[in-house]
Amino acid sequence: MRFGLDDDREALRATARNLLAELCPPAAVRSAWTQPPDPAAWRALADAGALAVLVPESEGGLGLDETYLVGVVEEAGRAALPHPLTATALVAAPLGLAGETVTTDLGASSAIVPAATYAEVFLLRSDNGLRLYRADEVRIEPVQTVDASRHCARVSPRAPGELVTDDAAVVEAAFERGVLGTAAELLGLSHRMLELTVDYTAQRHQFGKPIGSFQAVKHHLANARIQIEFAAPAVLYAAYAMAQGLADAVRSVSQAKWLAQNAAACTGRAALQCHGAIGYTTEHDLHLYLKRSWALTRSWGGADFHADRVAASIGL
Repeated sequence: MRFGLDDDREALRATARNLLAELCPPAAVRSAWTQPPDPAAWRALADAGALAVLVPESEGGLGLDETYLVGVVEEAGRAALPHPLTATALVAAPLGLAGETVTTDLGASSAIVPAATYAEVFLLRSDNGLRLYRADEVRIEPVQTVDASRHCARVSPRAPGELVTDDAAVVEAAFERGVLGTAAELLGLSHRMLELTVDYTAQRHQFGKPIGSFQAVKHHLANARIQIEFAAPAVLYAAYAMAQGLADAVRSVSQAKWLAQNAAACTGRAALQCHGAIGYTTEHDLHLYLKRSWALTRSWGGADFHADRVAASIGL
C-alpha cells in the first residue's frame, strides 16, 4: 500500500513550499502579529491555483480532490501561513465560494473566528445550516488569543445573510474538510518545530560538545519524530478517504486530527525543552510555530472530541 504523493501531487506541494519559503518567512509571520498579514503569499498561492483545487473546472478551478490539496495545506502549516487557507480552500471553495478570503466559525467552539479582522466573506453557522455574510454585514470584536497572527474576533451577524446550504450532510462534509486541513497544518508545524530544534541542538554547545550529541536530547527528538511519522500517513489516508467517499472517512479524519495534534504537542514540548530558556522568548522564531500549534490543537475539535468519535465508530 502506498502512503505518499505521486508526482503531480508532489509538484503542487513543492510549488507551495517554494512560494511560502520566499514570501512567508518567519519575519512575515512575526509582522502579522501586529498588523494584517502581507498578502503576497496569499496572492501567489491563488495565482498557482491552490485556492481553487477543489473548485470544478467548469467554474474556473482545477477540479481536483483533497489528495492534491492536503500537501499544500501541510506546507502552509510548516510556514505558519497567517491566512485562512483551510477555511478558504477546503471548507468554502467546494461550496461555491471561490475567489475571496473566507473565514468560518465551523471549527470554533464559540463565536471567536480567526482571520475575522480582514476576511472578505464569513461562512457562519445558523439554525438551518450555513449562511454567507459580507464583512459589512457582521459585527467584529477583536480578542486577544495565544497566537495574535490569527487575528481572531468575536463575530455576530447584523444582517440576514445569504443561505449557502441547509443540507446537514453538506455542512458535515464541510466540517470534515476543515478538520482534515487543520490536521495537515499541525503536521506541517510539527515538521518545522523539529527542524528548528535539530538545527539549534547542532549549533548549541555545552561541555564542549553540541547538545544534540547528548542521549537525553536525542531521545526527545526521536520521540517527536516517531509521532510525526505516525501522523503523516493518517493525514494522507484521511484525504484519500474523503476524496473517494469511503465509509471510514469520518473516522479517518478524526484519527488524523488526533494523531497530528499529538505529534504537535510532543514536538512542541521537545522543542521547548531542547531550546531551553531562549525558546521561551518571543524574540525566537520557535514561538511563532509553537503558539500556532496550540491554537490549532483546540480548533475543529480537541483530542477528547476526536477520540470519542473514533471510539464510537468502532463500537466502544
